[in-house]
Amino acid sequence: MSQEWTPPPGAGAPASVPNYLIPAIISLFCCFPLGIVAVIFAAQVNGKVTAGDTAGALDSSKKAKMFAYIAIGLGVALWGCYILFFVLMGVGVGLGNM
Repeated sequence: MSQEWTPPPGAGAPASVPNYLIPAIISLFCCFPLGIVAVIFAAQVNGKVTAGDTAGALDSSKKAKMFAYIAIGLGVALWGCYILFFVLMGVGVGLGNM
């Protein structure tokens, strides 16, 4: 009965790199073009970790996080402006009918 030995990660190398795939997928619903970029970078992270490219995986993870959060922020801001516009238009129309 033999077991495979897996060497520990090198010094300074993180054991796992977060891929931010879930925020990237959520960002698709907020701002589609930036969401696509976030998903692409998030999808690259695990492949780079498997290939041993920890620096590349960290860079892709950082970019996925950045694009996902920017897309979510823009989406929330645009929806807020959209709702505010129609609330103000509703108030303006309501005052005009008096």
